[in-house]
Amino acid sequence: MPELLADHTTLRVGGPAKRWIEATTTDELVGAVADADAAGEPVLVLSGGSNVLVADAGFDGTVVHVATRGVRADDGNFCEFDSDAVADGADPVSCGGILVEVNAGENWDDFVAWTIRRELVGIEALSGIPGSVGSTPIQNVGAYGQEVSQTIWSVRTWDRRLGEFKTFPNADCHFAYRHSRFKAEPGRYVVVSVRFQFLQGDLSERIRYAELARRLDVTIGQRAPSAQVRETVLALRRGKGMVLDAADHDTWSAGSFFTNPIVDADAAALLPEGAPRFPLPDGTVKTSAAWLIDHAGFAKGHGTSPATLSTKHTLALTNRGGASADDLVALAREVRDGVRDRFGVTLVPEPVLVGLSL
Repeated sequence: MPELLADHTTLRVGGPAKRWIEATTTDELVGAVADADAAGEPVLVLSGGSNVLVADAGFDGTVVHVATRGVRADDGNFCEFDSDAVADGADPVSCGGILVEVNAGENWDDFVAWTIRRELVGIEALSGIPGSVGSTPIQNVGAYGQEVSQTIWSVRTWDRRLGEFKTFPNADCHFAYRHSRFKAEPGRYVVVSVRFQFLQGDLSERIRYAELARRLDVTIGQRAPSAQVRETVLALRRGKGMVLDAADHDTWSAGSFFTNPIVDADAAALLPEGAPRFPLPDGTVKTSAAWLIDHAGFAKGHGTSPATLSTKHTLALTNRGGASADDLVALAREVRDGVRDRFGVTLVPEPVLVGLSL
């Protein structure tokens, strides 16, 4: 039986893979990709499936599922997470350190929980984000005032064009808002591991996000216990349907479907008075995609089942059960076009679209 990609994506949408390979080691991952490239076979590298929308026709090529596990701290000890132990509050591994290398297939939120238990500081506000570690540098994943670029030391990749391993230090990753050199050259680099550099301590990085600061009862710039930051972030994300729950269709999504627009100063001046504006160092201005969607007339729950906006957050497109990729694309187009017509701003999708276009 062909492997259905709907079974491996958080949107629970996607047709069959022509060929499916489960890569549990770096050698298997690189070998599968290199063999398919040599044969001229289309390749889809799939990890956590949390940031992808796959066509109903599936993928007519080789899908390589990244299932590589393991964490290597700078003491050289190799170890693996025990997800059940993390959930129960136990210490799942014995290694630790300031520089930590993580294989691409490790579960991101398990890794966040582990760093907090090891009193390593810097990604606590990124709790609850679905997906795997290897995907985080591609999008420069961020939330609640933190981005992975703030703690990434280097990214080890397989360069499909040159057929060799290449490691990029942070400065060469070209990180920007939801962007990196890996996203700029889609398909060229396969992330095989990520090395992070952490401070040590039980207090978080300085809180930079107003909503999080209010919930923690601290002021912007203060610190809070990292474990408390994690629990607060998880509560905030659950309230927005952003923590995976099989029983909650609001979480059958790809998270935020559109990135927050970055516009020039002239375009920002044309936005309504109440529109959020966050000036950036280069003179551009970031505004809120969720605010634009809501004020363009698309309320929570907008749409016709089985594809609607989340009932908790207007930025998420959700599968209410049985939605097709075409259903979700139609909803995304309606929202994008409505915001453009109302505000003159074109929203850009965040998920990778496989066999689809807006």
